[in-house]
Amino acid sequence: MTAVPLAPVRRWILRRQSAHRERGATAGNIYFTVLFIAVVGGMLHKQLAVVFWPTHPNASGLAAASLIPVLFGLLYLALRRFGPLALSRPAASWLLPAPVSRRRLLLPSLRLTALVAAIIGTLTGLAILGHGAPRTLGGEQVGLLASGAALLGVVLLLIALAAQAGGRWGDRLDAVVSLLLAAGLAGLVADATGNHSPAATGWPTARLLLPLTGAVALVVAVLFALAVRGLARTPNERILEAAKTAGTLFDSAFGMEPSFLTDMIERRYWTHRKLRSMRLPTRVPLLVGQDLLLVARRRSRLLWLVLAAALPLLLEHAPHWLIGVAVLIGAMLAGATAAGNVKTDAGNPVLLRILGLSSRTAVLQRMWVPGALAALWSALTLSLLSVLGNLPPGPWWALGLALGPVGAVATVRRARVGFVRNELLPLDTPMGTVSTGPLVNAAIGPDALLLGLPALVEIAQWNHLSWLTVLVQAVVGGLGARAYLAGTTSPDRVELHALR
Repeated sequence: MTAVPLAPVRRWILRRQSAHRERGATAGNIYFTVLFIAVVGGMLHKQLAVVFWPTHPNASGLAAASLIPVLFGLLYLALRRFGPLALSRPAASWLLPAPVSRRRLLLPSLRLTALVAAIIGTLTGLAILGHGAPRTLGGEQVGLLASGAALLGVVLLLIALAAQAGGRWGDRLDAVVSLLLAAGLAGLVADATGNHSPAATGWPTARLLLPLTGAVALVVAVLFALAVRGLARTPNERILEAAKTAGTLFDSAFGMEPSFLTDMIERRYWTHRKLRSMRLPTRVPLLVGQDLLLVARRRSRLLWLVLAAALPLLLEHAPHWLIGVAVLIGAMLAGATAAGNVKTDAGNPVLLRILGLSSRTAVLQRMWVPGALAALWSALTLSLLSVLGNLPPGPWWALGLALGPVGAVATVRRARVGFVRNELLPLDTPMGTVSTGPLVNAAIGPDALLLGLPALVEIAQWNHLSWLTVLVQAVVGGLGARAYLAGTTSPDRVELHALR
């Protein structure tokens, strides 16, 4: 079949779209975007300077080296999750199966993604240099190193593009990048627990960087040309999957509904898994057993939870209350590993009706596994902080176990939140109108972490931990969980989302 030229087709589509737009709508959007960036930049320029280029370097050589696999690993994994090659949903529906040149159809998406990857790479390189490089480094050296970071971002894009068009080797490469990311986080934790000074020497000179950057740029240009030449070999199902991801992100941002994105992530995760069932002892409650099976099928997330228990060590020089907040939030996120079944029951309680379980019985059973995960994670985190001398003496492991009910309540409450309530009245502020629905939706779940206030106060005061504080936290958490169960469920009702 002879391919139809794509340029006339796009011009025809733009003319038809312009007929339904207001005059000057595009110029107005550009004006609003530029003005928004200028206003935000003027308000936050000091904070941005601290993030990208502080007055004095505050990161050691180990920290700067560890930030490279962490930040660029996150960039690569983000490119893999979002495509990287994607189309808009109308283009994927009508132009992708049409007899047009696939290379010309996909080339604008590749150019835009390459530009974004280069910008993110440049900002990442500047942030690493700003925190780890001495201020004696010349401007030419900084520019060449930032250019190398931009080229590295483009290289990661090309690798992600080849993985999108290739076979299963892309999944194995994702696992390798995840291991590098974990190694970088381990390096940051080791730097936080030790005493390392910034690397003042060992930086390459501009005479060495100039030919090296030029050679890398030439190689990247050749690889980019080869990637453009092979764009047509990208399978349709991979492009359609990336188009669904981009469309869901747009819908979630435009409608301020984060559940669209979380539901897509859950469906995509389970679509590529081969499941095997197993029998649990009959004494285990039915819904508790279902949550145990769910956790057993997410072994990779359990491994990341164990590694994340050391992340609060990075807050060694932060205010003490911030460490307590990080522990409470981590407990809720640990419990969320087993919260998928609660979301399903809240959206469609057909399983509860078949089993004849009331909402009170269901929520009570659903709280066991998230509570156990939150308790174990908190105990492990607080034990690490105590052993490494970042907390005063005391039975911190027991305080972590006492945070189990707090994490269970926060996790289950968050899983039952449902859709954003856009019917709530907005707030008029000097900066404009703010919708209260998304704010209320975001607060449901984390607000239950107030039950961990005794532990937060104890960490903030930085005093010797007594068993009385552990007992107070256990009583507050248990009574809070009991009050939540009695106030939001009923023995005569099945639905989980009727009362919040």
